[in-house]
Amino acid sequence: MWMDAVDLRDFYSSALGGVARRMIRRRIREMWPDCKGSTILGLGYTTPYLGLFKSDAGRTLAFMPSSQGVLHWPNENRSLTTLVDEADLPLPDLSVDRVLIVHAVECSEQLRNLLREVWRVLNGCGKVLIVVPNRTGIWARMERTPFGMGRPYSPRQINSLLRDTMFTPLHSEPALFIPPPNHA
Repeated sequence: MWMDAVDLRDFYSSALGGVARRMIRRRIREMWPDCKGSTILGLGYTTPYLGLFKSDAGRTLAFMPSSQGVLHWPNENRSLTTLVDEADLPLPDLSVDRVLIVHAVECSEQLRNLLREVWRVLNGCGKVLIVVPNRTGIWARMERTPFGMGRPYSPRQINSLLRDTMFTPLHSEPALFIPPPNHA
């Protein structure tokens, strides 16, 4: 079941959401330090993270699945968000350099179809980065965060899913490895 875009926006506007956003953004930038001229597709609720690439990416798009809803992004410019069918992305084959997936894999009702679509639009040298709740992590057990919703994955499970859908997993990195603060 998809989390609503409004609930996700509200979470990331909170103090606890700010902690999660900072920790995940740091890890994303470490994994993708240079995206100059790249076409980057954010799939799911990726707007808290896509701002990392606005200055160096050639093109940045935010696709929000119809079951999740859509919100305008970025606030200061014309919207770069689109409401999409998760199993039918409105892009040509091989048109994207990088795909960032956040709050999608754990919620998708058509996961294999979603990943097939990512495979289709990703160019031959493209990269996918998936942010997914860790099944053994404390954040996946906290219902006050979106990481406590949907289906969490162990590193082995996500690697198996990726291999089953024709991707080659390279490595897995934890991002939320401290307990969520109680005061947030």
